[in-house]
Parts: sequence; structure tokens; C-alpha cells
Amino acid sequence: MARKPPWKKANPRKAKGKKSKKLSPAKKAAAKRSAKKADRKYPSLVDNMRAASGRRKKTKKSRKKSAKRKR
Repeated sequence: MARKPPWKKANPRKAKGKKSKKLSPAKKAAAKRSAKKADRKYPSLVDNMRAASGRRKKTKKSRKKSAKRKR
């Protein structure tokens, strides 16, 4: 069975009775950059989710550095 897209899922924080967290100005800027890179006028839910998660894509250089450290 295919996974539901995030815009069709219920907000997990709301289900637990918690308030949604606001994005910091830096995370808002990151979402705007992501939207601009994808040629959109404003950030979508996916851009906001990616910015809120705080995960970063690893570049080839950073992968090589982390591989050297492990040895």
C-alpha cells in the first residue's frame, strides 16, 4: 500500500494535544531558499517540514571526512 502524502495526514502534535511549534527566522529563510530553488513563489508544506527537521544533505566532501574519522 502506498504511503499517504503529508498533506493528507493528521497533524501528530495536534493528536497528542500539543501546540504546533513555530519556525525560527533561520528555518523560515531555509524554507524560502528551498522554494526559490524549486521555482516556487513561497514555501510549501514539504519545504517547511524539511526546514523544521534540521536534517542537512551530506556533500561528497563531508562524507569523505566522516569516513576518514571512523578509521
